[in-house]
Amino acid sequence: MKILITNDDGVNSPGLQVLKEVVSRKHEVWVMAPSGDQSGVSQSITLRDPVKIQNVEENVWSCGGTPTDCVVYGSGGFLPVSFDMVLSGINIGSNVGTDLIYSGTAAAARQAALHDIPAIAISLDKFQGPFPFTEIAEFVLERLEDLHSQWDSSFFYNMNFPPEITADTPMVWTRPGRRKYHDEVVQMKSPRGEGVYCFLKGNIVSSEQTEGTDVFEVKRGRVTLSAVSILPVVVSHMGDVPEKAEAGH
Repeated sequence: MKILITNDDGVNSPGLQVLKEVVSRKHEVWVMAPSGDQSGVSQSITLRDPVKIQNVEENVWSCGGTPTDCVVYGSGGFLPVSFDMVLSGINIGSNVGTDLIYSGTAAAARQAALHDIPAIAISLDKFQGPFPFTEIAEFVLERLEDLHSQWDSSFFYNMNFPPEITADTPMVWTRPGRRKYHDEVVQMKSPRGEGVYCFLKGNIVSSEQTEGTDVFEVKRGRVTLSAVSILPVVVSHMGDVPEKAEAGH
């Protein structure tokens, strides 16, 4: 297969480099990834500003835009290849539950699926090394063709790996579990008084610990695999449609 690899951590991310090396053993691999860290940018796309794209090495390109931009340009004609699959990762830190709303890693996979390309977002539930990138890449490689054959255009795959991984680590189907955060805005005044700088701090308040959720299963040491819809999910019933209020009420 011809495979495009991207991420949201940047083209020099070690997770991406290892994934590229391992997958290249069996498939033709191209890379287009952000030139810098694009974590948390979700599905944003660059519409009004030019995007700088540079050739880093053979079949490897850096993109001055978002992960979504990387898939748009990478699969949309800039590269002289039609891709059979897109891999996004390996991300440092999990992308489980409601984190998928914000994740640039997941957004790249979603963008590919929107354009009828099978895609997998790949993340590791660990922030401090050593990182088992090789083990993860080997795990993915062994299952790529099966995942490709099971895919349809309604979803993308989201995979999360526990901190320790072997070839025998079980993989289970999961659904995203809800997570809640306490967001704290930290303000700093400019030394010259011309503005205010704000930083956002977030701490997890709660995570859904229900069997079958990605949040729960990855903490049990399992590889989680979710088929995530590319379309917004609509609540099926909200009662009667509100009527227009009469004047004066």
